[in-house]
Amino acid sequence: MPVTVLDPRLRAGWEPDTPVEDSLLRRFLVNWTAGVEAQGIPLGARTLRRDDLAAADLGRPSFGGNVATLMAPLFPDGADEVTAALDDFYGFSAGGTTGTVFLFSPWPTPDLRPHGWNLMGHEPLMLRPPGGTLPPPPPGLRIEEVRDEAGLRAFQMAIMRGFGSSEEEAKQPGAVFGDRILADDRFRLWVGWEGDRPVSAAAAFVDAGIVDVTLVGTVPEARRRGYGAVLTSRATMADPSLPALLLATDEGRAVYERIGYISLFRFTVWSHDREGAGR
Repeated sequence: MPVTVLDPRLRAGWEPDTPVEDSLLRRFLVNWTAGVEAQGIPLGARTLRRDDLAAADLGRPSFGGNVATLMAPLFPDGADEVTAALDDFYGFSAGGTTGTVFLFSPWPTPDLRPHGWNLMGHEPLMLRPPGGTLPPPPPGLRIEEVRDEAGLRAFQMAIMRGFGSSEEEAKQPGAVFGDRILADDRFRLWVGWEGDRPVSAAAAFVDAGIVDVTLVGTVPEARRRGYGAVLTSRATMADPSLPALLLATDEGRAVYERIGYISLFRFTVWSHDREGAGR
């Protein structure tokens, strides 16, 4: 759907021809949507691109594979059309697909509950300027960058258990990344180890002139030891010459502030369950 511009002489910053360098938000949206596609396509995700919307769908439960992002504000008079397009793409009415779908918007949205969506909250978008130095890892933690399939499996185990999945779920191939992600230089992944156990992880996606820090997690039995903060620092410094951004939770915000992040504004996040639910 084309984006409506009230006055073409006045750029609002969400028009489809807006330069990537127009703003940090524009950089983040270009980076974020490219990262969603780069994660999902190797696993077989379908994608949708419109002037106002980007979406990816694996049709099954996934960490980060079933994500839609508003590329322009959703005004009340457009909510019916956009939610209908999402319904059609994700098959909410048709059935046959599973896995919860998440919708992210950097702008306030109309109430989408009448369209079947659930309001999850308002996540802070946080910024850390370029530069700085890496803190040393806490005693007993070894940090390794993922470079092979074994490292990718360890990353998946740490991140999925960190987000509440069982060990059996975390062993399922392709739950987070496919092996082809190892050939994508934009993705960088780190795993924190206690002995031979992967206990913490963080990822960075470098594109559009920023570092997007994502998928930060620590397994329940290894929390409150500083592991998440030091793994986040590694991802933040994936390219020290670039600013880093991340979407935080209110619970994790203080951790990120301690390593130099500041909150810019909040994204609105909605979810929509499908038959069989799941992430």
